[in-house]
Amino acid sequence: MAARLMTGKAREDAPRLVIAAAGTGQGKTTVAAAIMALLTERGFCVAPFKAGPDYIDPAHHRAAAGRPGRSLDAWLLPPDTLRALFRRATAGRNAADVAVIEGMMGLFDGRGADDEGSTAHVARLLRAPVIAVIDVWTMGRTAAAVAHGLNTLAPDLPLAGVILNRCAGAGHFALCRDAVVQAGVPVLGWLPADDAIRLPERHLGLTTAAERPMDIARLRDLASPTIDVDAILQIARSAGALPRFDDPLPPPVAQTRARIAVARDVAFDFYYEDNLDLLREAGAELVPFSPLADDSLPDADALYLGGGYPELHAAALAANAPMLDAIRAFAASGRPVYAECGGLMYLAEWLVDADGARHAMAGVIPGTSAMGGLTIGYREARALADSPVAQSGWMVRGHEFHHSTLAAPSIRPAYRLDNGAVDGFVSIDGNILASYLHLHFGADPRMAARFVERAVAARG
Repeated sequence: MAARLMTGKAREDAPRLVIAAAGTGQGKTTVAAAIMALLTERGFCVAPFKAGPDYIDPAHHRAAAGRPGRSLDAWLLPPDTLRALFRRATAGRNAADVAVIEGMMGLFDGRGADDEGSTAHVARLLRAPVIAVIDVWTMGRTAAAVAHGLNTLAPDLPLAGVILNRCAGAGHFALCRDAVVQAGVPVLGWLPADDAIRLPERHLGLTTAAERPMDIARLRDLASPTIDVDAILQIARSAGALPRFDDPLPPPVAQTRARIAVARDVAFDFYYEDNLDLLREAGAELVPFSPLADDSLPDADALYLGGGYPELHAAALAANAPMLDAIRAFAASGRPVYAECGGLMYLAEWLVDADGARHAMAGVIPGTSAMGGLTIGYREARALADSPVAQSGWMVRGHEFHHSTLAAPSIRPAYRLDNGAVDGFVSIDGNILASYLHLHFGADPRMAARFVERAVAARG
């Protein structure tokens, strides 16, 4: 199929900015949500994004902006795909007045020694100005050193401004502001230290929006008198046109061809919004269900079990015997089943939680998942067998982020990873794929198309 040329005319490209920091834990999510909430309160339609492979922060963004948050990962996605997904989420029927992109980790932290895949990489691809957040709770004039370093490390990506987070008060803010301004970086405002807006963390990052919603009203009230929204909006509007690029994504199909049941509740809620959109555009109707609360599956041709925190809800999942029976019956029917990370844990025979308690799961795949050390990182992998989303031999890119391991007898692995290890499980007939890899279908749209085609074939 011929690619479609996207001209990158300025009128088609939403004003945009990136919220970055020198590292994790500086308050990027809080500040980004504050800006989204303030702009939304003024009547602007805000498109929220997160740089990197994140599921939790976009849910907080949704609470602040009132529309889905999306991930933009410069390592998982080819440059033109990243730009195309940004364009699709900010233009046409998704038209936005401004896009706010929260960075990941530190501004220049990527996969290796350079900044490939970093927040800076995303900013360059989208020609987006960067505003840095600096947590000054334990700082004074040193805030200027942080600002100076971020502003000068990459001459092609100077800071458009700084927001000072967790100031002890107006006097502390003034001290830090004056130092940063002397370093040549504009200061656009501040937020006070306030436990009511500080998000707690756990083993996979921040707590989810479903478990502990951010107090958006409190955040907006705190930020309204201290953050210069007009200046921030002007910075966003200074973003130039996107580069000319070829849109590699296929056009949507004209009609719905299959139904895919998607697990959505507090135990399973880690999905890239674009994955769901690409499945819809390939002809799928997505039907949500709750492994925790429902006692049966919806009528569907395929099953999609995303990641999440099944280990925190293992007792309740194990107690829902009717749903476990339904999952087993669905898998045995030969219809396609795709499970990522938490979904893999749910399909295993047993789940051992952090307290050492064993919980019976669906038993669709052999083995026991148990909580342990952290595995994190980008992976390139080769599919070792045909599955619902890949043909044998396809190369895929994914991300792992989990504290569990699967101890299983000899199983048919799904992937050979770039480090030589194998990962995942594929059933003999190829209808079940369960893996720790989180895939972004935008990296290779054939994956979404294949999943829907397999669902259509299962319908008969």
